[in-house]
This record gives sequence, C-alpha cells and structure tokens, in this order.
Amino acid sequence: MISVNDFRPGITFEYEGNIYVVLEAQHSKSGRGQAHVKAKVKNLRTGSTTMITFTGGDKVSKAMIDKVEMQFLYDDGSNAIFMDTATYEQLEIPSERLIWEKNFLKEGVMVSVSKFEGEVIGIVLPDKIDLQIVEAEAAIKGDTTSGAMKKAVLETGWELLVPLFIKENEIITVSTADGKYSGRA
Repeated sequence: MISVNDFRPGITFEYEGNIYVVLEAQHSKSGRGQAHVKAKVKNLRTGSTTMITFTGGDKVSKAMIDKVEMQFLYDDGSNAIFMDTATYEQLEIPSERLIWEKNFLKEGVMVSVSKFEGEVIGIVLPDKIDLQIVEAEAAIKGDTTSGAMKKAVLETGWELLVPLFIKENEIITVSTADGKYSGRA
C-alpha cells in the first residue's frame, strides 16, 4: 500500500478495479479541514485521462507493472505479433489497442511490452524511430521561406510535414510522442 500523499508522476496504482499511472498530483490543505490530493491519472487499460480526488492519508495498492523487451514481427490484420528475443515466445496484441503505435511500427523494431499480473496493458515505443519516406511532394523552386515544409508519407502510412530538402526514399527520424519530423537518420 502507498499513501496518496506520496503521489508523484509515474507512480502506478490500483484503485476501484482499475490500474492507473499518476500524471500530476496536487496537494492542498484548507483551514481546519483535512488535506486533499487531486491526481490527474491515466487509466492504463483504456488510455483515458481523469482527475481523482483523495482525502489526505488515503492508501491505495501499488500496481507492479512488468516491462518486457520484445521485437515487433508483423501485423496479421487483427493482431500485432511480438516476440521475446530471449525466449522466442510470441505474443499477440489486438490491433485496435495499438491505434497510435501502429503508425510507427515496422518489422524488427524493439518495444517494451507492459504487463500487469500477466495481462498485457500496452506497449512503449522508443522515443524516436527511423522510417523511410515512400511519397513526398515536390519542392517548388523559389519556395524558400524559412521553415517551409511539405507533406510526406512514411512506409507505415503515417503522414507528416518535412523540410523541403527531404526526398522520396530517404530515411528520417520521427518522434513517436507527437509523430513529427525530428531529423535525418
């Protein structure tokens, strides 16, 4: 059990049958009343974010999240298949649970799979990933205002804006947090 007074970003806990991770925590004390802790939390099963208010001193169960390094093999249309490179054990995760992550998954990418008591919660992508551009608009001569961008499509189907000098078949680095161009690979 952990006290809600000890909430810090990144702490995982179990509350009312759900598993949460703390994003923000605010402690407040009013006059002669009891202290309160307002926590902005993310439900690890559904991905939804909510605010929960606790009375100071309340205790919740700590959720021990296991992380296993796995390699993405392929997507069969309904499931994404991952393999533990140490044991060669394969794991299927329904594709509808990986909507955002699928934009950056290519064969061979190593990810961290989060599990809670054997239940797969989700995956954590690397911060940045190298992907190939399969389609890019042509740069128009004379279009040289500072910071000019054009649309491009990656090998995974993700569309983003890239600088004018980037061409088709180039490999670029993309941030998996926001899906934006980060640099040349």
